[in-house]
Amino acid sequence: MAFVVFLRGVNVGGHRTFRPTMLAQQLKHFDVVNIGAAGTFVVRAPTTQTRLRAELSRRLPFETSIIICKGQDLLDVAKCKLFGDEPAGSGVVRFVSVMAKRPSLVPSIPMSLPGQGKWLLRILATEKRFVFGEYRRHVKTIGLLGMIDRIFDVPVTTRNWNTIMATVEVLGNPSSFAIGTITRRAQR
Repeated sequence: MAFVVFLRGVNVGGHRTFRPTMLAQQLKHFDVVNIGAAGTFVVRAPTTQTRLRAELSRRLPFETSIIICKGQDLLDVAKCKLFGDEPAGSGVVRFVSVMAKRPSLVPSIPMSLPGQGKWLLRILATEKRFVFGEYRRHVKTIGLLGMIDRIFDVPVTTRNWNTIMATVEVLGNPSSFAIGTITRRAQR
């Protein structure tokens, strides 16, 4: 069973920077495919989450939250088509936040932030450990994305829907991707 690793808060704003391609090379014995630059990896070789977490912690030049989920969980939620077939509106980005664990309480959803005026962030649905939403490109959006942790009372890390779909592609066609890196231009 493949695992998907999501590193939290890396290569953002010049903080906790590293080269994911180099880390993927160092972890080639785990048959790792790096997806983009935000710390997303598909681990295809059999291993345990404990061993994988320890190896990542040892090799990273800084401390960060390491969120690991089963590849099958990501494949399952991708089949749900929570965003439907319609494209996102102009200036709107679809995202998935991955929770470190299932929350004990799930708030009423859908939810829009801020609570008054034009929304900048919408949480549309949750499934297992995944939060689905969309945001508008705005200077205040990063702060609102940071509130997802507090809303669900668990650490989360957020990825663009395109990154999730690239990850699903690697999971669904493992032999089509050699060890290395998959890059996709984020939807603008």
